[in-house]
Amino acid sequence: MPKAPINGIELYYESHGQGPAIVFAHGRGGNHMSWWQQVPVFASDHRCITFDHRGWGASLDVPDGPGRGAFVEDLKQLLDHLEVDQAFLVAQSMGGLTCLGFALAYPERTLGLVLGDTTGGTGDATVLDALSRVNAPEQGINRTLSAGFIANHPRLTFLYQQIQGLNPPNPNDGILNSFRNPDGPSAEDLANLQALTILISGQEDLIFPPQVIKAVHKLIPRSKLEIVPEAAHSAHFEQPQVFNKLIEEFFAETRAGKTAGAAAD
Repeated sequence: MPKAPINGIELYYESHGQGPAIVFAHGRGGNHMSWWQQVPVFASDHRCITFDHRGWGASLDVPDGPGRGAFVEDLKQLLDHLEVDQAFLVAQSMGGLTCLGFALAYPERTLGLVLGDTTGGTGDATVLDALSRVNAPEQGINRTLSAGFIANHPRLTFLYQQIQGLNPPNPNDGILNSFRNPDGPSAEDLANLQALTILISGQEDLIFPPQVIKAVHKLIPRSKLEIVPEAAHSAHFEQPQVFNKLIEEFFAETRAGKTAGAAAD
């Protein structure tokens, strides 16, 4: 099992393929295995790096450790360990805390930013106000997957639950509060975000519905917003072909130096 001795812990990671690096940062209900439908697609011409956040999968945090507060530095030190100077960042849900934080702290190392089903912990009042009107289920698979996907894909739904079951118990991780923290990235921070950014939202997402993601989109200059039909909080898992095509096109636009697009109304 490849582990990097960084930032006081042994962080589990995997690296597949060669070429420009892509970091895939999983959500609260996942781990490095969540990206099984992305890595085989992109590893033919990219170096795909997956990892378990500290406290998830095989990356154990130290007792009373910093938890989520160390996510950005963990990623920085992982890339240092792997001698990766720059990378595209692809996040889902909780992974947005890591990737948006990294893009703001290390703009020179960020080739492009994909925020999948996540606000990245944005603390602006417009985003927090939109979140205050959200009433997602507290537990259960219907919190993260769409009803149609659960009904039509029982085997993949089972796999999704099995992947989540590989994580150690972590009931008090503080992640949910991190998305409702007014001290999160501000409108000014996002206005100065240098990385071209695409936000991808599942049309049926109950945790961060499209109206919440739109509020973040409006704060990021030159960002692009895509709504994925027939997907909820895990567009990368429910609609992988759509998700993969969107980020593949985004990478190409970024390499060409194009802007991602104007903010939507």
